[in-house]
Amino acid sequence: MTTRPDILCIGSVLWDVIGRSASTMRQGSDVPGRITRLPGGVALNIAMTLTRFGLRPGLLSAVGRDAEGEDLVRACDRLGCLTCDLYRSDDLPTDVYMAVEGANGLIAAIADAHSLEQAGARILAPLRDGRLGSDAAPWAGPVALDGNLTTALLEEILHMPALAAADLRIAPASPGKADRLLPFLRAGRGALYVNLEEAGLLCQHDFATAPEAAQALLARGAARAVVTAGGAPAADATPEGVLTESPPEVLVTRVTGAGDTFMAAHVAAELRGEDRAAALHRALQAAAAYVSGDIPS
Repeated sequence: MTTRPDILCIGSVLWDVIGRSASTMRQGSDVPGRITRLPGGVALNIAMTLTRFGLRPGLLSAVGRDAEGEDLVRACDRLGCLTCDLYRSDDLPTDVYMAVEGANGLIAAIADAHSLEQAGARILAPLRDGRLGSDAAPWAGPVALDGNLTTALLEEILHMPALAAADLRIAPASPGKADRLLPFLRAGRGALYVNLEEAGLLCQHDFATAPEAAQALLARGAARAVVTAGGAPAADATPEGVLTESPPEVLVTRVTGAGDTFMAAHVAAELRGEDRAAALHRALQAAAAYVSGDIPS
């Protein structure tokens, strides 16, 4: 059995601790709900969705050798993600993301990804030592890249010879980290997957619609921009044109991980050979099923 990944997912692999309530919440709210701990992080969320489409994603990230890290690696293995190339640290604890969601959406979140940031370029060793690639034999497949990496490491990835032939698909992780994608925007490299707020931060402009935002990202230098806008139409913009489609109307029961599900479904559809319109449709359907709760966490 081969352990060669179909796609590399580079970025955060951690535990998601999510508190959800059916009540509308505001600052200071104290309401009943459920608290869950699930495997998460942008890179892992994308990888987990890719496995549902029959792909073998390889994870490049930092996971501690603490009890939480051992539990997390076992969970990733059970889900069908390849963990053999993870950087395992004796000194760095396993990262964690904590969020609170109410009926009115995400209330607050804290991402503790300090171990990933401290590990830095050590997570890329398999792309240099021949396990997955090298400068002489670059990785030529798709890569899902998340913005939880430091700006310096993202710059390094952009210019490293071992990824010069890669099909880069890039997500900012959160609006607060959107500016970390600026090097890819300036270099015209990779497909950017952003929401309306993140597109506005990258362009320093408020956009009313996803098509408007996607076209502006192209004008700023992006090779491709895929922009979502919640329940409003999404857009996929390339120099060949802009495609738009409205997502299905569903009852929203959760939001954390929806963008990652959208991106993974979109990438998986294109890897199967579907055209841009079909891929956008499938991604919107998958994201709608996820936020409605039809796809289990």
